[in-house]
Amino acid sequence: MGNDNEVRFIDTTFRDGNQSLWALAMSTSMMLPVASRFEEAEFVAVELTSPAHFKTIVRELREDPWERIRLISREMPTTPLAVMQHCSIVGFRIVPMSLAQLWMQRLAANGIRRVHLMEASNDFALRVPDYVKFATEAGMQVTLALTYSLSPKHTDEYYAEKARDAVALKVPAILLKDPGGLLTPERIRTLVPAILRNVGETPVAFHSHCTTGLAPLCYLEAVRQGIRVLHTAIPPLANASSQPSVLSVANNLRYLDYVPRINEAPILAVADHLHYIAKREGRAIGAPVEYDEYQYIHQIPGGVISNLKRQLSQLRLIDKLPEVIMECVQVRKDFGYPIMVTPFSQFVAAQAAINVVLGERYKQVTDDLIFYALGFWGKEAAATIDCNVMDRIMSLQRSKELADWKSPDLSLEQVRVQYGGDGLSDDDLLLRYMVGSDDDINAMRAAGPIRCDEYAGAETPLRILLKELLKRRDLSHVSIRVRDLDIALDRVGRSV
Repeated sequence: MGNDNEVRFIDTTFRDGNQSLWALAMSTSMMLPVASRFEEAEFVAVELTSPAHFKTIVRELREDPWERIRLISREMPTTPLAVMQHCSIVGFRIVPMSLAQLWMQRLAANGIRRVHLMEASNDFALRVPDYVKFATEAGMQVTLALTYSLSPKHTDEYYAEKARDAVALKVPAILLKDPGGLLTPERIRTLVPAILRNVGETPVAFHSHCTTGLAPLCYLEAVRQGIRVLHTAIPPLANASSQPSVLSVANNLRYLDYVPRINEAPILAVADHLHYIAKREGRAIGAPVEYDEYQYIHQIPGGVISNLKRQLSQLRLIDKLPEVIMECVQVRKDFGYPIMVTPFSQFVAAQAAINVVLGERYKQVTDDLIFYALGFWGKEAAATIDCNVMDRIMSLQRSKELADWKSPDLSLEQVRVQYGGDGLSDDDLLLRYMVGSDDDINAMRAAGPIRCDEYAGAETPLRILLKELLKRRDLSHVSIRVRDLDIALDRVGRSV
């Protein structure tokens, strides 16, 4: 494993950086020109996608997400590609186990070699063993996440117990995942040792977000406490709400006498390529953020707040946003402090908005939270709901209607009948189930294969210059002379 001072990195640029800063709008053609440079960088793994990406890739980019995996994996023959996911493949729905197993098989067949698996309530008896089994049988390595949250419930002892539960599933690695960027260096000093004491020889990686501005400091403290694998991103898709920059973290580690195991030259090439795309397409460029104490109070992910703003604006109730945000704090407390991560952050925010709009708590309750109270997200989660709130929910007519509902655990054959019959490939069956719209899939197919050369010249300054000049309509003639190279362009863009 190398010397004890060596620190290694898992890259999140294409997955979390893309999701956090570019709203998943990075096309495969943006990735391909530099995909091989990730291979040269010596990353432990590269996170490429998640089930949540699939629908957006089909609907917004008109690309086949399976083709993306195949194309990128060819450029990284030795660096494992990873998927980050919950114990589902379609948002908030509980998926038939037959489809969960097929999903893992098709991930492996298309080029994914690692699964970073999280369960939003850290209940490792709830569907997790099945997903671990399916991924392992498909030939992939599983890293199981301990999802961090801040509440009276989420103590160091809580995470020590969860670490023991995770190790009992015999996964190759564990991930301390801080999706809200809520960890502080002070908490790292007690939390990381508590986890490491309970995992034996199982390696532990660390993943956080720069949401509160503290993640770069937390990364350094985590290394001091014994963690040797960090999740980082490459600028401009680092910082802001993404992960810390691998270049910055590596540089700081050197000054602390650690040895970052990366090759920086290809990483700099990737950064140049992505900066070019960001400027060309008007995309966000991640920058460090100031410390935000308010984030520790409400713990609502930025994407959920954005949705609240949009929905309240449509109802002409945007002035209620501060009240809804503070109501989220109360709803979360009432429901036993669920971790504010998908899907629970959405559940809490929706209920808080209803409470504020109706002017009464739990007069109406979403089906999602009724299912939560009924134990569909784990008996452990349901058991921590405030007794008075539980009584109020169970007295609702809708709760009585849903009490006997059970998620249909359909066979693969039954699912196939619903989504197209025997003539449908396994990959297309999963796409139809995940996307939910044949129109979107048909439009994706009509768009043709993924374009592989759209950004192929992004690293060549001369090609960039020529392409931009060819777009101009106000130039009648251009002449470029560089050493022994002489290029002239006339009005219609023909070389002369």
